Amino acid sequence: MRRTMHKAGLSIVLAGIVLLGSAASQWVGDRLFAQQDGKAPITMDKAFPNSNKCKRCHERVFEEWETSPLSRSIHSPAFRAALDAFLESPAGKDKALCFRCHAPHVREFPDKVQFFIDQAKSGDPQMDGVACSQCHLIKHVDRTKQPPEPKYEPAGSKTLYGPYKDFAQNLAHQSMELGLFHKSDLCLNCHQAVPSGGNLGKTNDLLGNWDQSKAIKAGKECQSCHMPEQTGESANGEKKRTVANHTFPGRIGKLRQEAAKLDIETKIEGDKTTVTVKVQSLVPHNLPTFTFPTPKDTRTFDVEATLSYAPISGPPPFLQRIEAESSKGSSDPVFQPIDIVKKIENIPIVKQP
Repeated sequence: MRRTMHKAGLSIVLAGIVLLGSAASQWVGDRLFAQQDGKAPITMDKAFPNSNKCKRCHERVFEEWETSPLSRSIHSPAFRAALDAFLESPAGKDKALCFRCHAPHVREFPDKVQFFIDQAKSGDPQMDGVACSQCHLIKHVDRTKQPPEPKYEPAGSKTLYGPYKDFAQNLAHQSMELGLFHKSDLCLNCHQAVPSGGNLGKTNDLLGNWDQSKAIKAGKECQSCHMPEQTGESANGEKKRTVANHTFPGRIGKLRQEAAKLDIETKIEGDKTTVTVKVQSLVPHNLPTFTFPTPKDTRTFDVEATLSYAPISGPPPFLQRIEAESSKGSSDPVFQPIDIVKKIENIPIVKQP
């Protein structure tokens, strides 16, 4: 029977940071237009159709996307608070920075950033942040830029890109297979790094040397895990086939529990106990070593290591605002740590001769 009188808890936390050619554009009444040389202006909802229009034919995809964090990219209290804090900071002169990830079509309307800001601050944006057209109108990603920049089809184009060869012909838009949609390059604009801003966190390199990882060398791209294949319809009534999941599992869901493996090595040297925690992931690295006094008057003790996503952090007024604006208050999930993986080892103490 194991007798445990002491427990050494080690919490390994992944810092949670919330962030936070082009056509000229013009206003006509209350609608935003993209002006193309020699062509009539195009409204934003024509250039980037709202996802509700896509739902009419792609109900399964829409319902999956609607449950994902992408659907709330500009809709959450956390984003509004982070946006305000950023805009009030010295770095806030670049007003489009947050939206280049949270509503990337801002790149096509560079002189109408205030419209995006007003929509986000309204608390109930009528425009999408990251939805169907923000991804499926991307024709190319320029990796010579840092972060890599998506290049969109000209405003008003009816060609949507995707990973399928056997797309169904339809009257709503033209479809075209593009290899980019099988590659991690599609995701790099937003998911390679998080810029610093508003004293809400340090710049965060999200992927590290991802392109040198064993996963990439084995042919796995971002989509392999974060848009896993399944059987279903791409369009309503279509014959079932292999399609991509659009819930984008990762931080939320079962996938995070499969993202890392913990190993613990405990070494007792008299009054000093050293614990080394090793984390194995797609970008392998070791976390620091922890040292603490060896517990007294016990035969064994537990060492518990937890790898988790940290709750949102920032100055008190920033956190208080999120709590006040959230319908869930302090119970909002952004305030809760999310365990990725946990390991517990019982360590016997061998009495020194």
